[in-house]
Formats: sequence, C-alpha cells, structure tokens
Amino acid sequence: MSRNRRKPMARIRTAGAIAAVSLGLAACGNPQGVGDDGKTDAGAKIPSRVEMVIPYDEGGGTDTWARFLEPYLKKHVAGGPTFLPENKPGGESITGSNEFVRSGGTDGKQVLVTSGTTYFQALLKRPEVEFDFSKMRPLIMNGSGGVIYTSPKTGIKSAKDLAKSKKKLKYGGISATGLDMTMLQAMDVLKKPVDATFGFEGRETAMLAYQRGEVDIDYQTTSAYKSQVEPLVKKGKAVPLMSFGVLKDGKVVRDPNAPELPTVEEFYKEMYGKKPSGRAYDSYKAFLVPGCTYQKGLWANEDTPDSIVQAYWDSVEKLKKDEKFAKKSGEVLGGYPLYSGENAEKQIQKAFEIDPDARKYALEMLEREYGEKLGGT
Repeated sequence: MSRNRRKPMARIRTAGAIAAVSLGLAACGNPQGVGDDGKTDAGAKIPSRVEMVIPYDEGGGTDTWARFLEPYLKKHVAGGPTFLPENKPGGESITGSNEFVRSGGTDGKQVLVTSGTTYFQALLKRPEVEFDFSKMRPLIMNGSGGVIYTSPKTGIKSAKDLAKSKKKLKYGGISATGLDMTMLQAMDVLKKPVDATFGFEGRETAMLAYQRGEVDIDYQTTSAYKSQVEPLVKKGKAVPLMSFGVLKDGKVVRDPNAPELPTVEEFYKEMYGKKPSGRAYDSYKAFLVPGCTYQKGLWANEDTPDSIVQAYWDSVEKLKKDEKFAKKSGEVLGGYPLYSGENAEKQIQKAFEIDPDARKYALEMLEREYGEKLGGT
C-alpha cells in the first residue's frame, strides 16, 4: 500500500480522531436545524449580525475566501448585515459543519462556509457526518479548477510517456479524503495510482516538497498554478500534464484559465486511444462536480426561509457589478465567477445525490490504494 505519513511536524488527521471529536459534541440536536413543527417564518429578514461558520483553520484557502467576501457581503446583501467570521476547525471540517447543522438554526443568524473537502466528507457518508448538502440551501458558490504537473526528472512529458512509465510517481497531500481525492481519482482513471504521503498542512507545503524533490507529481488549483507553478515551467523545473477541466452544459471541457492543457479525459484518450469509461471514471465525474464546480460555497440550513435565501442570491449580481470587487477578486476567486443558487438550486442539490456505486467505488479505491477504511456505505 502506498500510504506514507509525514513526520510529527505536519498536521495529521485520522478518521479515529474525527470520531473522537464528533462524539465529544452533544448529539441530541436537530441535524438540519429545523424547528419541531417543520415550519419557518416566510417573511423573515437577515439579522443585523451574521456569523460565518468556517470549519477550517485561519489562513487557509477557504478562510481567505470567506474573509475576502465579508465586507462585500455587508455592502450588497439586503439590510447591510455585519458578517463575523468564526473559525471552528477540526475533523477535516466535520466538527464545525456538524455544529452548524445541529445548532445553526434557520433564522439567518449563521451561514456555513464550505470547500470541496467538506462536501467529500458528506458524499463519502462518513459515519461522523451529520450534514447533507442535498437538503441544505446553497446561497453563493464559487468554482475552481486544478492542474496536474510533474518533475522533468521523471522523464514524463506527455500522455505516451506516462502510459509507458512503470514506476509509481510520488505525491504529497493533505488527506486522502479531502480535495486530494480528486487527484487520486484522476490518477486512478489513468490507471496510474501514486505513492502518496499525506499529512501536509496545505497545497503550498506540498509544492515546497515538490521543489525540494521529495515528491515528483503534484496538483495545484488553477490560480495557484498560474501564479506559482508557471514560473517553474518557464525555468524547466515543472512539466504541466493536464487539468481537471470544468463542467459546461453537463460535459467536462477544458479549463478556460488553462485552455492549452488537455482534460483528464483527453489525456486518457492520448494514453489508451479511447475515451475513459467504467466505474473509476463514473466515480471521478461524480465527485468532480461538487469538488470543483461548487468548490467554495456559502450555505444555509434546510428550511431557511426563501426571503433570507433570496437576499444572498440577489447580492451576487450586485457583486458582479462592483468594480472594486472585480479588481481585487482575481487571485482569491481564482478567475472563476461567483454565482447564486437561484435557478440552479435543484441542480446543485442533485450534484450531491451521487450514485451509490460511485461512492462505493471511491471507498474501495481509497482502501485498496491508500489504506483509508472509512466505514462509509
């Protein structure tokens, strides 16, 4: 098995630790924050103060995203509420998210900030998870993309090179069940599982390991790739291979922020002379949509009144017209637009109702290749 661990200096999270944290919290609350009578106030307004529950540590990508949005939300959400970021990290974002659906209510006093890692915990049906995004209400979403690149020392410069390679490439990640899973699934589709070391504190740390020669394949979000990896490419220290692509009209197409790079699907065809298919590919696609297309998000609990939800939906168009926001948002939003849950709420929720076999295959792959036995169903 290719599941190594970093030294104690890195933060290592395990399913056991997650369970311990979760069990330490009261389990008698209402999981989705719905009142006993199942009703909410249809004419409710957003309170003057709203807590932004961020189930991640300060300084990370999701925390940065939320704190960047905060003053602009105050400006553009009806009523001008003050948004108060509150970090509640732990258990790969499970701890804070569980607390939110258990006690966050439906009165608008709290909203949940999410990332693809949060989604994957629910999609894998980890036993500690109490949240279900197929029932919650999406307020504001922001997609992302990712680029896979390798070291020139591997000799891999093309799909044909990867197809011929017999040696497992070394990869450094945060957790097999977080956003790294998209990378692991992509390599599984390509029939090239990696020799993975988990426990890095962030993608930036993993990239430093790449630069030190400790790993020889890596992925970064497209925005990080453009700013941090492309300079390495120009110096001959990195070779871009492919992107995860983006979803358009139900199909995965090239990332508009890296249009020169083939998608995983295109790369597979170059390797094997045919389009990908089968359980591995179906599972990859099922997780790709919530993991990339809806990667960052702001959510409300199920049964939050339409009047509160609509205020957030309406703010998106105002944000798009805010010149100062547009000028400063490039790096934080990664070149991908914000969009509201309006007219897409059902599609977004459907993306979180993945096929049970896609989930089953992902769990099998994680255990088979990386020793991660999660107990999901």
